[in-house]
Amino acid sequence: MTAVLVDAGAAARRVLEHADGAGAEVLVGQQDGSLTRFANSEIHQNVTEHSVSMRVRVIESGGRVGVASTNQLDEKSMREVLARARQVARSQEPLDDLPPLPGPSDIGPLPMIAATAESSPESRAEMVRVMCSRADAASVRAFGLVSAGVTTYTLANTAGLMVSSPRCVAQARMVAMDGAGASGFGARTSQSVDELEVENVAAEAVDRAVRYRDPVTLDPGQYPIVMEEEGIGELIEYMAYIGFGALAVEEGRSFMRPGERVTGENIHIWDDGLDADGLPIPFDFEGMPKRRAELIREGIAVGLVHDLATARRAGVQSTGHGLPAPNPEGPMATNVYLEAGTAASKDELCAGIRRGIWVTRLWYVNVVEPTQSVLTGMTRDGTFLIENGQVTRPVKNMRFTQSIMEAFAGCSAATARTRLTGGSDYGFTAAFRVPAMRLDSFNFTSATK
Repeated sequence: MTAVLVDAGAAARRVLEHADGAGAEVLVGQQDGSLTRFANSEIHQNVTEHSVSMRVRVIESGGRVGVASTNQLDEKSMREVLARARQVARSQEPLDDLPPLPGPSDIGPLPMIAATAESSPESRAEMVRVMCSRADAASVRAFGLVSAGVTTYTLANTAGLMVSSPRCVAQARMVAMDGAGASGFGARTSQSVDELEVENVAAEAVDRAVRYRDPVTLDPGQYPIVMEEEGIGELIEYMAYIGFGALAVEEGRSFMRPGERVTGENIHIWDDGLDADGLPIPFDFEGMPKRRAELIREGIAVGLVHDLATARRAGVQSTGHGLPAPNPEGPMATNVYLEAGTAASKDELCAGIRRGIWVTRLWYVNVVEPTQSVLTGMTRDGTFLIENGQVTRPVKNMRFTQSIMEAFAGCSAATARTRLTGGSDYGFTAAFRVPAMRLDSFNFTSATK
């Protein structure tokens, strides 16, 4: 599958040679990915994409910054993108606190995951066959995808920085459906396509769909819940988006209050872009090395993620969480970990719940009040009633409006095993390794018809 598109380092150097005294930064992304989609238990799309993009940031005298991008890397196009970035810079107001470009670095590349880089249509089709066969045996239909891709990021600047590394991402996702509205979901994310456990993905999706017959309607209200990893991962993704970055705290739009308790004592959250149990990359989009960032320890907000600009203002080092320019959101946590608990299984989380709700995953999630970590959204693809410690009947999907930090304050148990989940809200796949959790109070505002 892997194709060499361009010599990214050579292309970046050619652009920088024409900077003519201005500060300049070049980010080249080479994507080499394949995707096999299936619907109604049949493959309907198999595509492979080889693409390249270049983003140029120019810093003119006085701190005027301009950014331009292109997906054409011939000599003429690269000169033009540099010229456009310089033209944009000249029309901007100067920034008086702009951090300097970082200098040379000894950051080395991460290893290529061969299974992901060399994924073939035949191997992905076999994975789809396994998932569809499981669905067919249960008289439900299978919908979903298997993807495998490598994106190589190369970043260079006029201060002498040149770093490059691949990032490998593979995903399997499946929804099983019958003809009467029942559905179930399963998913895995990994660096290696060989670790996607498609048998388990299919088993989970099919089991949830088969059990989702004649759902009951629950009244709105506060319920204890057991939320599986995909749901917890989405909550953590939104926490990263609205609150873990230093700029969000500077601007007063975060629930994080450094040094204060923001959730329960058993909550420990951190970000580590080098941990091989996630989707690692050794540097950020400013070329700074990734550093582990402690965020919440024993419920107390102990740290934030920084880019160069926020780190300079705070008088600390960058944690390596800068995003591609222009970036109004500030630094972002993109490899987030939530500490595991001690429960041997997800079923064990139900013990002692007289009447509660089992939540598989969420959808239509939106931010209501970021400073209180309030989100709204709906359950999907596997919502069940818990009665006297046992999962019993299916429940019609419900809408929630809930402060997530308050919900986590009521976390009374979590599984000892964690799972990697993935999201794609930042132009690349972010990673969230989380356990399933029991939350003692979660506010549901309505049920679907």
